[in-house]
Amino acid sequence: MPIRKTKFSKADIVLAALSPPGGVPHTPVQVQKLLFLVDRNLASLIGGPKFNFQPLHYGPFDLEVYSTLQDLAKRGLVEITRSSQGNWSEYRLTPRGQSSAKDVLSRLDPRAQDYLERASDFVRSLSFIDLISAIYKAYPEMRANSVFQG
Repeated sequence: MPIRKTKFSKADIVLAALSPPGGVPHTPVQVQKLLFLVDRNLASLIGGPKFNFQPLHYGPFDLEVYSTLQDLAKRGLVEITRSSQGNWSEYRLTPRGQSSAKDVLSRLDPRAQDYLERASDFVRSLSFIDLISAIYKAYPEMRANSVFQG
């Protein structure tokens, strides 16, 4: 049975990307790098890139990621909390967000579903320094405006 082509919104992709950890939060650097990887590696399966990542202080960055997360939080789909480890936010799906993400995932190509899970595991498995270094190694053009030379 062929996979039908479906157009996905930014919000859909953010929900699907945050879904795999099952409630474990993503830090700002993790969510930025995760969505960058999704845009770079899944564009053909999700209806094109969803963001406009530019090289910034710590690699690929798009402020629109945070706007999308804020919109999802207003809709009760994402919870934004302060990290107990430092002065930054953490992002996780609410139970309603998990349900919405499940719907999005069910409409995604199985290759995209698999990639989202692997990419989420990847960004969460590395320290801040190791994640940025790995992105710079794979995408050297994203080092252009970096304050970090790891």
